[in-house]
Amino acid sequence: MELFRFDAESSREITQFNSHNASINPILRNTTATIGCIHLNVNSVLGMHPATCPQLFLIVDGEGWVKTAGGEQVAVEKGTAVYWTEGEEHESGSYLGMTAIVIEGSDLDPRSYLKPLK
Repeated sequence: MELFRFDAESSREITQFNSHNASINPILRNTTATIGCIHLNVNSVLGMHPATCPQLFLIVDGEGWVKTAGGEQVAVEKGTAVYWTEGEEHESGSYLGMTAIVIEGSDLDPRSYLKPLK
């Protein structure tokens, strides 16, 4: 058995897209999928950018907001999954702090296995 860290203290800062107070722990990067743990600290923004492929953003702790280009902020919290299609401009952030697992991959289709939020 081996133990590893994926907390905010062991992550690297995200500076692209005018982001601030945001960091990531990469978990998997290969030709079919990328998985990482995103840490959005107090008063953070992961700036507006296009999804390079289908992307699933799984909030595992805290609360924050997400939005698409031209849209309003939508509140999200632990247990919420957000899906963006390839090319969809999106942004996320938190006033109090939020942690999310992000999964990206061309074969990703959460409609086939996750229950819609209503």
